[in-house]
Amino acid sequence: MGIIILIVTCVINLALGAFILLHDPKAGFARAFAAMSLTICVWIVSSFITDYHTTDLAINDAANKIAFMSGYGIVLSGLIFTYFFPSRRQTSGLEASLIAIVSVFIIGLSATPLISGDVSLGTGGALEFSVGGLLWLYVVGYVLLLVLIARNTLLSSRNWEKARKTQARLVFTAFCMSALTGLLVSVVIPFLVNDWYTTRLGPIATVLLVVIIVYAIARHGLFDVRLAIVRTSAYILSLATLAGLYYGIAYVVSNVVLGTQTGTLEQNALNLALALALAFFFQPIKRLFDRFTNRVFYKDSYSSSEFFERINHIITSTTDLHTLLKLTAHEIAVTLKVDQAFFVVHRQDQQPVSAGTEHHGYIPKSDMSQLDVYASAHNDQAVIVDLLSDDPAQVEIRRLLMSHKVALIMPLVLSGKRVGYLALGEQKSSSFTLRDVRVLEATSDELTIAIQNALSIEEVRELNATLQQRISEATKELRTSNAQLQRLDKAKDEFVSMASHQLRTPLTSVKGYISMVIEGDVGKVSDSQKHLLEEAFTSSERMVHLINDFLNVSRLQTGKFLVEKRPVDLAKVVGQELESLATNAKSRNLSFTYRAPKNLPMLNLDEGKMRQVIMNFSDNALYYSHENTKIAVKLVLQKNDIVFTVKDTGIGVPRAEQSQLFTKFYRASNARKQRPDGTGVGLFLAKKVINAHGGHVVFESSEGKGSTFGFSLPLDELRVSDTNNLDDQNNDH
Repeated sequence: MGIIILIVTCVINLALGAFILLHDPKAGFARAFAAMSLTICVWIVSSFITDYHTTDLAINDAANKIAFMSGYGIVLSGLIFTYFFPSRRQTSGLEASLIAIVSVFIIGLSATPLISGDVSLGTGGALEFSVGGLLWLYVVGYVLLLVLIARNTLLSSRNWEKARKTQARLVFTAFCMSALTGLLVSVVIPFLVNDWYTTRLGPIATVLLVVIIVYAIARHGLFDVRLAIVRTSAYILSLATLAGLYYGIAYVVSNVVLGTQTGTLEQNALNLALALALAFFFQPIKRLFDRFTNRVFYKDSYSSSEFFERINHIITSTTDLHTLLKLTAHEIAVTLKVDQAFFVVHRQDQQPVSAGTEHHGYIPKSDMSQLDVYASAHNDQAVIVDLLSDDPAQVEIRRLLMSHKVALIMPLVLSGKRVGYLALGEQKSSSFTLRDVRVLEATSDELTIAIQNALSIEEVRELNATLQQRISEATKELRTSNAQLQRLDKAKDEFVSMASHQLRTPLTSVKGYISMVIEGDVGKVSDSQKHLLEEAFTSSERMVHLINDFLNVSRLQTGKFLVEKRPVDLAKVVGQELESLATNAKSRNLSFTYRAPKNLPMLNLDEGKMRQVIMNFSDNALYYSHENTKIAVKLVLQKNDIVFTVKDTGIGVPRAEQSQLFTKFYRASNARKQRPDGTGVGLFLAKKVINAHGGHVVFESSEGKGSTFGFSLPLDELRVSDTNNLDDQNNDH
């Protein structure tokens, strides 16, 4: 039975030490625990050899010395472990030196009879053990190490959270019970009763250590290897169960059903079928043990993939910053089972934004500045309060975080810029593990991007609100200004209308008197006088046209611009207007080419306004054409439209300015140079008149090569109904 306990205990110790060391090879506590596990195995084996090997006393004696040395080594490695668990603690150089010197001295003496004594054969061949003279020194050193372990695990845990305190107490209990039991059965009792038989019970001490450590791992998350150990145990139990079932069923079938103990063809086939059946049921049995281990050991476990999925759903479901922070904090708090979770997000030149679970804490801006300094110095790593050392800088951060009841804080960094922090309170049933930190870090990038986007959107919304307020104020001012401008514009229109009416009467008289003088009603006129009078008459006519233009603009503004249609011979009207401009054209060495169309139907038009349009197009051609050129005027019937055009070879209109040409009071830059006295209302009115007749303006121009102005009118809509249908064909010259 002793050999079985030895093997099982050694295997479990070595496996446990290997699990912890492989989980975090660089951690001091992992190395110390692995060393302690190995030393325990050495002590168990050496104690077994000391008690049971009788063929060579030298081997028993050597094993006895090794047992004393490794026994002290177990407690020493356990003490070293407590200097790293749960976080590395500072120790003075004097304390470390004294521990090292005393330990080396005692271990060295344990290799001599001064402590380990001698092994000899007594009567009947039984082993007899003597006591070394300095055994008391061994016991004192052993107890002093236990006192230091108690100090490290109990007195130093006052500032730790509940879960860490529980772990520390369990570790202390494991070490004390194991060490005291080992000391009792291996040294004290044999020394008192002078009988070393109880040393064979030594492995019980290590069994106590293993059981308590495994319990601390499974129930309280010690070393953060619970997942690996429990899952491995589940698989071992699954395989052991299958093996037991297989051999049990095979044995019953072979001995009871078949009545044979030798392997036959039928038995082998049956064994194969049983193996296949058990393989088929492996997964259900495995799931059974998984559910059992989950129920017992995994109360606080969670699926990281499902957690990531829920976080991603929250990130993609909202762009509101407070909603995003609140929902994410709640999900993290529920998953990790913490008493509070909240975010603190930096805002430029403003107080930080904070949101999280109900009744969450708040980190003021001054404390965040201190956190920023610490995070910058430590590469923005997540901080677990319990793992902070006694370094002054870390003590200050620990004090700051504990004042806000924060057990873990993780900086949120995007492209080297610290956006804010995720702060978590204490876990309700255990403590934070490295897995928790890795899971949070895995979500930090996407979460930080979402927070930054939501923060940008919120800033845009605030900016929009500010702009909207400014726009409202500016709109109010513009409305006031616009009302004032409308009053001024109305006054201007009224003035233009009144002035135009007042100017028409004297101009009519001027035209009449000039006409009478030209015709010789008041005496004979010389050729030179007649030329000057004709120029004056032309200018007065142009003035009348301008006044009519201004009157029409005023009527457009006041809504009194009316089109009064009557039957009109458009070909005759064009000819008359060109004839009235003949004298002016001749004075500029220009001429019009026009051939009146035949059989053009009568049209319902506003004759006066159409005359103004024809006059404007033709008069502009005179002013902007080069001397000694001809202006081509055409009036043709094209399909169902009547098209009038005036084509010159003048200065043309720049391409960049053509889109604004028919707007009110606009004149092209080259036109202003050619004719500074223009008003810019002729083309504007022409377009209004043409549109009012249901037609559209015809315009083409190339700067420096001339322009074509005109209009197109719908024949079917304007034809006088009682006019006979005429041929649509028309000579186009």
